[in-house]
Amino acid sequence: MIDSEPLPGTGQPVGLKVDTTPAQRPGPVTLQGRYGRIEKLKAEHAADLWPLVKNDDTIWTYMSAYGPFSGEADFAAWVASRPALDDPYSYAIIDKDNRCVGIATLMEIRPANAVIEVGHIVYSPALQRTPLGTEAQYLLARYAFETLGYRRYEWKCNALNAPSRRAALRYGFKFEGILRQQMLAKGRNRDTAMFSMLDGEWPARKAAFERWLAPENFSADGKQKISLSALNGDAS
Repeated sequence: MIDSEPLPGTGQPVGLKVDTTPAQRPGPVTLQGRYGRIEKLKAEHAADLWPLVKNDDTIWTYMSAYGPFSGEADFAAWVASRPALDDPYSYAIIDKDNRCVGIATLMEIRPANAVIEVGHIVYSPALQRTPLGTEAQYLLARYAFETLGYRRYEWKCNALNAPSRRAALRYGFKFEGILRQQMLAKGRNRDTAMFSMLDGEWPARKAAFERWLAPENFSADGKQKISLSALNGDAS
């Protein structure tokens, strides 16, 4: 069901009026969490991250335009090129040992329509399947909705990237469909799976994230007691 109201004079259904104040663009913030933090990506972060990703080419399979890298210098040059870009705006994911273990960006930034996407996500094996990996997504979503004022938060991925599609649903994004032959990626066709989260959905998603991230949700050996997928069971 699409929310609508009758247009005065004609009675035709039209969208509801909304606040048209433009959202803010992302900036060089530090987002502190319980398990780590988010900070603006810097060239120096490559030194931490390269040893963690150099032996896992699967990280780059579904990236549309970069990776895998031929060596540390090639990777470091790519990381060094990212901080100067306004879109995508790149953040480093830092663990409790002050080590960069991943990268995520806010991108496709459309302040006038208050729409933004989280993407270009690089999770090293040291970050995958950890509380910090989930917390990083929580921190970025909270920043986008509560600080920057976005109405729509997007997640897009190669339709063949099953882990990314599962992750989107786990985080509470809603699947919207497949954009067929949406782009070319490294000389291959890419159909794109589209997901979104709206500002009206954020309070429930935020509560699910916070319940999952709470220390009491983990046993002494670090196993979760309730899954985030279960907490977000109505998202799909």
